[in-house]
Amino acid sequence: MNILFIQREGIDLHHTLFTSETSRLILRFYHPKKLPCGVSITVATLGSALSLASELRWYIRRYTRETLFEIEHGIFCTHQLAQEVYYERAVILEKPWAFRRLYGFKGGALVSQVVMSPGSTVDEYNQEVIGVDTIIIVWCTEDEVEDIGEIIPLETAGEPDQNF
Repeated sequence: MNILFIQREGIDLHHTLFTSETSRLILRFYHPKKLPCGVSITVATLGSALSLASELRWYIRRYTRETLFEIEHGIFCTHQLAQEVYYERAVILEKPWAFRRLYGFKGGALVSQVVMSPGSTVDEYNQEVIGVDTIIIVWCTEDEVEDIGEIIPLETAGEPDQNF
């Protein structure tokens, strides 16, 4: 099993992790691989992957855009789904998975996220991922599929709702 830490724009996550003594100590038994999009670490189980992510949570919050867990070759799941599978035991992963996203990378940067319809294939989304170097399929929770959307800049978002 692999953990993929997708770095924020402008961050060299591999360098950042090895600059800090604390993260170096956490990673001393692992062999993080530097990728154009961040860092990949191989672990034995989902439990050990979640434990490592927990130990690195300060770095994850500060320097990563997202943490993904490779549950099968070429298929990743989000941190929230991994926690539901392992801790809650409320979810059993099985194919076909209804809640999926396509992530498109170009030059190591995450440039597109597309919500996939249940039962659809990657080939149906060629228009949305034109020009990307790498595409990965990410399984996620139902809530995470609904949460993804276009980011509205604060200048154009309008007045906030006053009904709190």
